[in-house]
Amino acid sequence: MKKNVKVCLIGAGRAGMIHGHNFVGRVPGGTMTAVCDPAGDAAKKAAEELGIAVYYKDYKQVMENPDIDAVIIACPTKYHKEIAVAAAQAGKHIFCEKPMAMNETECDEMIAAAEKYHVKLQIGFMRRFDESFQEAKKLIEAGEIGEVVSVKSHTRGPSKPKEWMYDISISNGPLGEVCSHDIDTVRWFTESEISSLYAVGGNYRNKEIAGKYPDFYDNVIMSVEFDNGMQGIVEGAQYVQYGYDARVEILGTEGIISLGDIHEKKIMTCTKHHDVKRPTMHSWTYLFKDAYAAEDTSFIEAIQNDTQVKATGYDGKMAVRIVRLGNESLKNKKIIKL
Repeated sequence: MKKNVKVCLIGAGRAGMIHGHNFVGRVPGGTMTAVCDPAGDAAKKAAEELGIAVYYKDYKQVMENPDIDAVIIACPTKYHKEIAVAAAQAGKHIFCEKPMAMNETECDEMIAAAEKYHVKLQIGFMRRFDESFQEAKKLIEAGEIGEVVSVKSHTRGPSKPKEWMYDISISNGPLGEVCSHDIDTVRWFTESEISSLYAVGGNYRNKEIAGKYPDFYDNVIMSVEFDNGMQGIVEGAQYVQYGYDARVEILGTEGIISLGDIHEKKIMTCTKHHDVKRPTMHSWTYLFKDAYAAEDTSFIEAIQNDTQVKATGYDGKMAVRIVRLGNESLKNKKIIKL
């Protein structure tokens, strides 16, 4: 019988608690045994919500617990590298939410540490585990739409950015916070690396902060070319207000595949006033709920079977690299050749 993998959640925010709840019943072979968060009594509250007795405020205490086999890193990006390296040194497997790190150097340190100490390192690109995305991948491989010509992926969020997100030096902008998944999506479907890119952006919905944060943009469009000749478009937007909107279009020589739906529910209401109403998607947590459980399960299976994870540190690094170059292109208004 395979050993049950005991996991500690580091970062009890929205993304972290999705993983927390998954490991309380939805992930075969994995158990959430502890929670860590330095903010106030967040760890205690999260532990109570998940029915867990053990919680910490300092991640270093997690590394000292020999009963913990793996960690889920879901805290702010600037802490990812130091926690991941500490986890590797402690012999604990690592699941790290996106963005992987602040820069490529930090990504390299995380990858090197995981390799040196022989632990798994998986990045939280949950869209790869979405049932529709996987079906699209199979259709492409089967030649259902001929040869792929272009992949367009966009993510638009309804919420107003938090204060720290306005500082591009900390957040890496919407390309990092919003579009990391889109960058990974176009790489995954084309099975190629980006050879050139050009990005344009602007602040359209948060103009009141333009004086303090002149470099901030809440809307971005990035055009890319791939080594294999395919084309791509990555688009991101913050504070669109109408709902959460994540969709993909894969154009081939003989057809097209569309992924995603702006509507959350199948219900539609038509009234005597000739109005048509249908609720929009309110949150990414709802849209990719099953994909999160699937990626958590895949992480545990990779540990138990000693197999390769399906979203690697290299994948995480490539997304971080493209975010950096995209921001450079946007700022300097120039095409970047890789």
